[in-house]
Amino acid sequence: MLAGEIARSGPMPVARFMALALAHPTLGYYQRRDPLGAAGDFVTAPEVSQAFGELLGLWLAQAWRELGAPAPVRVVELGPGRGTLMADLLRATAGVSGFHDALRVHLVETSEPLRARQRARLGDWPVQWHANLDEVPPGALLLVANEFFDALPVHQLIRTEQGWVERCIGLDANGTLAFVPSGEPSAMAAEVPAAEDAPLGSVAEVSPARARLAAKFARRLVADGGVALLIDYGAWADRPTGDTLQAMRAHAPADPLAAPGEADLSTQVDFRALAEAAAEAGAAVYGPVPQGTFLRALGIEARIAVLLSRATPEQRRALRAGLFRLTDPSAMGELFKVLALAAPAAPPPPGFDAPTLTTG
Repeated sequence: MLAGEIARSGPMPVARFMALALAHPTLGYYQRRDPLGAAGDFVTAPEVSQAFGELLGLWLAQAWRELGAPAPVRVVELGPGRGTLMADLLRATAGVSGFHDALRVHLVETSEPLRARQRARLGDWPVQWHANLDEVPPGALLLVANEFFDALPVHQLIRTEQGWVERCIGLDANGTLAFVPSGEPSAMAAEVPAAEDAPLGSVAEVSPARARLAAKFARRLVADGGVALLIDYGAWADRPTGDTLQAMRAHAPADPLAAPGEADLSTQVDFRALAEAAAEAGAAVYGPVPQGTFLRALGIEARIAVLLSRATPEQRRALRAGLFRLTDPSAMGELFKVLALAAPAAPPPPGFDAPTLTTG
């Protein structure tokens, strides 16, 4: 299918390739399988340790209190995987007075296999599923997007003597998918930080899709109140990002072009671009801070200690390994970042003192 489109229309941008390979209605990676767990291709933080979802739940409950305990409040998760984070969140907050009575759970999920997993995990809890955030009714939001932005499409640009041109995917002499540069300078070069100082051959990644979604979060928060918590892998880009496109298949790196629809694709998130888009749309932006720093501030070590006290030897090994993976700088602790968004008039989200960026 991809080869046919390229033959008809010419090489396609990397963003188009990612969108089709991951989200094509019938052939896309997420439409055909449950990608998580030992039998899948990768593992996300909620699957690493129950403490991750529990602590995020308590963080949201505290934010809800500091916002004046609005009722109802819409707890929204984008890309909820198997429903593990939401299940842990709900369990951990069961004792927070009034919280469960106020909350309405909304899951933004397009994958039917994953929706089935979420239904099974969440049992009788009343949940509404949506294809996108626009379908979530108005009202105060407590929004979580964990490892969601990294799979949204990005455009890749290469600096050449003709300027920044788009990196595309075409067909080589054997009819195999291959990276090729376009022949025209790209208007998206204006979005690349320090673009004029980059040497020839530099690669930059620009994602209008991510910026639009961050701005959409911001507008909802300004209109309805609440907070958003964005957790993903990446950095605050003050220069071209480089080529961060990667594929994962059976928990190992793979060639991104080798098996479209059969491997997970992602790129590192430019938190600077997210923060600027959200601030321009009216939100106050907090962070980003490293995931390990954030989880330690929430008390993950104390929570793991409680779990260790009643665990079997095998469970203890898993708990310690999970704590290391989530918080250590050599694992997810530094590469993964946490960014919080709120309305400008709202109090700072728990654990944050002052915004990094504000509107204007």
